[in-house]
Amino acid sequence: MTTVSAGPVTVAQRLREGMAGGVLSFPLTAFRDDGSLDPDGFRAYVAERLAAAPGAVFPACGTGEFFSLDEDEYRQVVTITVEEAAGRVPVVAGTGYGWAQAVRFARIAEDAGADALLVLPHYLVAAPQDGLVAQLEQIAARTPLPLIAYQRGQVAFTAGSLRRIAALPNVIGLKDGHSDLDRLQRLTLAAPEDFLFFNGASTAEIQARAYATVGVPAYSSAVHAFAPEIAGAFFTALRDNDHGTVGKLLRDFYVPLVELRDRVPGYAVSLVKAAARLRGHRVGPVRAPLTDPSPADLAALTTVLTAGLDLVGASL
Repeated sequence: MTTVSAGPVTVAQRLREGMAGGVLSFPLTAFRDDGSLDPDGFRAYVAERLAAAPGAVFPACGTGEFFSLDEDEYRQVVTITVEEAAGRVPVVAGTGYGWAQAVRFARIAEDAGADALLVLPHYLVAAPQDGLVAQLEQIAARTPLPLIAYQRGQVAFTAGSLRRIAALPNVIGLKDGHSDLDRLQRLTLAAPEDFLFFNGASTAEIQARAYATVGVPAYSSAVHAFAPEIAGAFFTALRDNDHGTVGKLLRDFYVPLVELRDRVPGYAVSLVKAAARLRGHRVGPVRAPLTDPSPADLAALTTVLTAGLDLVGASL
């Protein structure tokens, strides 16, 4: 499915409008019990995410287990998302590893009709600032799609490096997963006025108010992947400065969820997928090296999720 890109400026404008009106959705990738890709299950699941009115949808990223997909599976995931979105919201596909492999995925995403790419942290090695910039330069030179850089783990840009990547014609934004607000403030001050920033911390709602104080109100929501009712209620309360509702949702749902998430490495994805299964979504298990929650942790998740849904008048 080859489409003509709308161009970085138009995509950035659509993303900015979407970020102002809803959370950013990072759908899970559906697998069968034997670990194979379940395209029909994914199509049904992503259609339901889109029905919950996200600002944009980001398939095959961290929550979507990009790291476990082969190129054919990636093509199917992005294509299905583009088909289901049907132009209603921007589709930003994940890409990553070294720049050469990232370009292979970028070309698949372009062919599938994605609007932009989220460049996930490169594989394995630490790198100096010049190398981090060069990684974006190499990808940007080989795809017409707009790029959003993702700083997390071994990727952390300085203000000087941010200026350099923002000068690339098709680099339009930055997703931050470090939650270093001092560094982030310096980056926002160094960036062009129209450069996009959003909060990409795990369970981003926990830090949403703090990010907003440095000019980054937009955020991705893992909770949207399994409880859009809760994610939507939080977004609305935050936007409307309803501090009572924000505090109650944080105290009675988000904080208990994060405490459970922090018990086991990888639960930032595994718990999200388990919660989606509890809601009846056909998303299947996680792939190795991730592991599904233990029975005890699944029971705890059920308690936390039930409490959160009760707060917004919903149920399992």
